[in-house]
Amino acid sequence: MNSPVTVVILAAGMGTRMCSKIAKVLHRAGGLTLVEHVVRLALTVAEPENIVVVVGHQADQVRQTLAPYGVKTAEQTEQRGTGHALRCAQSAAPATGHLVVLYGDAPLLTAETLRSLVDERPETATVLTAILDDPTGYGRILRDPDGHVLAIVEHKAATEAQRAIREINSGIYCFRAERLWAHIDLIGTNNPAGEFYLTDIVELLRVVGGKTHARILADPNELLGINSRVELAEVDRIFRARKVIDLMLSGVTIEKPETVVVDCDVTVGQDSILEPGTRLVGATHIGEDCRIGAGSVLENAQLAEGVIVQPYTIIQDSSVGAGSRLGPFARLRMHNVVGAIAHIGNFVELKNTTLGDGAKANHLAYLGDSIIGARSNVGAGTITCNYDGVHKHPTTIGEGVFVGSNSTLVAPVTLESGSYIAAGSVITDTVPTGALGLGRGRQVNKPGWVKAKKG
Repeated sequence: MNSPVTVVILAAGMGTRMCSKIAKVLHRAGGLTLVEHVVRLALTVAEPENIVVVVGHQADQVRQTLAPYGVKTAEQTEQRGTGHALRCAQSAAPATGHLVVLYGDAPLLTAETLRSLVDERPETATVLTAILDDPTGYGRILRDPDGHVLAIVEHKAATEAQRAIREINSGIYCFRAERLWAHIDLIGTNNPAGEFYLTDIVELLRVVGGKTHARILADPNELLGINSRVELAEVDRIFRARKVIDLMLSGVTIEKPETVVVDCDVTVGQDSILEPGTRLVGATHIGEDCRIGAGSVLENAQLAEGVIVQPYTIIQDSSVGAGSRLGPFARLRMHNVVGAIAHIGNFVELKNTTLGDGAKANHLAYLGDSIIGARSNVGAGTITCNYDGVHKHPTTIGEGVFVGSNSTLVAPVTLESGSYIAAGSVITDTVPTGALGLGRGRQVNKPGWVKAKKG
């Protein structure tokens, strides 16, 4: 029977080189904070109760971010090195089984790589390594003739011969937990920084007969850590490149994929098309056979199948029914529900509005805090006056209502099913079923007025 797996994620550092008021692990790439990426990775091999995140700088904010995942946290109140950080997790981590060490600022490791590391179930330890053309700044792996790791030497402490070694330490380990915890207190501070380096554990374990294996990663990019905004941008690029490749392999057409931004939690159905410059973020879901026009931005949007989004349309926190058409230059601002086969045209804005099946608002309208029934037609220039300066008020439009162009609907107001509104009307009272509502002054023509005016 496989032993239980514990994952400890070191995420306590300040990230000074980020030049930011925000803790490094709370910066975002690919649609999530860095530490969330690593927690999700850990969840592929361990249960939430066996994942411990070591927090420190902005600990409360990190805990709040991770609360939905159900993982444990341990606090490192004083940053004294990676060995010290791991010791801070000891009371929260199981004493038996296998323990994996990951880092909250190194989110690119794949689930396949982590699984293969855990599946080895080492008797003592396994460390992930990589071969770099330029290993400057990294700890070097020293091996014995049998290929086991003798020690890990930090770059600053390495000799010229050791610096010529191109195999570097990732800092990612899988330990036999009992052996790790039995010897972790032996890590000292005999180094220029005066810190407890986790790398020293390899040599300590060797002295007592433990063998540390090294697994060389084929793709060193998986080990990229983040210390600057430049590196953050590169990691974001890699995440998004992975995502668009996954979408294309699943049957999505992406025109000029290098211009498209897609967050990791976005889903897109088969045979949908993403035009250049689209941005799909948050928990957006797009059904099959949709087209998302160039320059459109969808955030937490839910689109059924066959929806056409014309270029430069913004959809936020809203759902759209099958076969509907939106845009170009439309905006669904928040909390909208659009039915099937509805039309929302250019320069139409919706906010907190339900638009029924087959309803249309094709030109230059603002519809806020409204319920609009099926097959109703809202003419160009129509607005709902939903805010009186203190409170928001609803507008209710029944089924099959025709609202003439340039109408002003002063909420709260109801247009009952089958009613008509004359163009240019200001409507303040209920319009009954089948009635024509007019709210405008009569036109007056004055013959000869122009000639008299000009003398």
